[in-house]
Amino acid sequence: MISIAQPSISRTEINAVSNVLRSGKLVMGKKVEEFEENFANFIGTRYSIATSNGTTALYLALLALDIGPGDEVITTPFSFIASANAILFTGAKPVFVDIDPKTFNLDPKLLSSKISQKTKAILPVHLYGLPSNMPEILRVAKKHQLLVVEDACQAHGAAIKRKKAGSFGNLACFSFYATKNMTTGEGGIITTNSLRLANKIKLLRSHGMKKRYYHTSIGYNFRMTDIAATMGIEQLKKLDAFNKIRRRNADRLSKALASTRGIVLPESPDGYIHAYHQYTIRILKNFPLSRASLLKKLEKAGIEGLIYYPVSIHQQKAYRSLGHTETLRVAELASKEVLSLPIHPNVTVKDIDYIVSIITSS
Repeated sequence: MISIAQPSISRTEINAVSNVLRSGKLVMGKKVEEFEENFANFIGTRYSIATSNGTTALYLALLALDIGPGDEVITTPFSFIASANAILFTGAKPVFVDIDPKTFNLDPKLLSSKISQKTKAILPVHLYGLPSNMPEILRVAKKHQLLVVEDACQAHGAAIKRKKAGSFGNLACFSFYATKNMTTGEGGIITTNSLRLANKIKLLRSHGMKKRYYHTSIGYNFRMTDIAATMGIEQLKKLDAFNKIRRRNADRLSKALASTRGIVLPESPDGYIHAYHQYTIRILKNFPLSRASLLKKLEKAGIEGLIYYPVSIHQQKAYRSLGHTETLRVAELASKEVLSLPIHPNVTVKDIDYIVSIITSS
């Protein structure tokens, strides 16, 4: 099976983790600090704060900005549900803006129509590894005096004109889940240029404890282990190389599928560097097979395709029960058409050519 995702773990990571295990220092030690410093340097921010996963990173980021009951946060309906759930965790209300049909990211032209007196922040998602239109989002945020939290959980190494995703907003959040462009098994991190916010998040992630057993505020246990951080240190060294292979595979797929009727290829605007966490196409009605039939054909051929995401967040049962009844046509259509194909670093050129042969023989 050519899997849709597969972590690239080598002897380097295994040996590094073994050394940590032998040391007996497993939680919030020097390796966490080293990983935080290295990741901040990579993104181009002053600080980063490691957490237990990407969802807790999003939650802590919103809490650090004092977002809570009575507030509204504008976000996309087309993402993994954690993007919106983190808003709900704080007691605030997610307000959904429809997406751009070409990029799958929230459409900045629609932001102003959703801003109210209760709006406190915008939470754009860099979906599939393509940065949202941050220059325009920041322009709107500045005009209306709103905070910006980037969900960069799928965008490790993505950039706009060499400025990396995760360095635009007041805060930004990354995930290191096993399927991401780099992994710590589970884990997350928050990047920022604000020392005040960095210190506040450090308190929140560890029981409000600045000095051991002295608690200055109420907090949580959202800490990263040294085991995870050590994996992160080694994976970060390889991230540029991993992303290079992803872009190579994506380019080869796009060139080979460019003339295939009924398929819309992923786009990357000028000046944007796509991290290709996922390579996602649209299957239109004039393609010879339905999306479901193509998925079955791929599976029979030993190729794993997946749908990210089959139901938009605002249409999920959990959100309908909360009173979300809006119609967001572009996101809803995308859920019916998108299909992601394998391009991770373990996918070879031969694999790509095989995937193309199966699709084009439909």
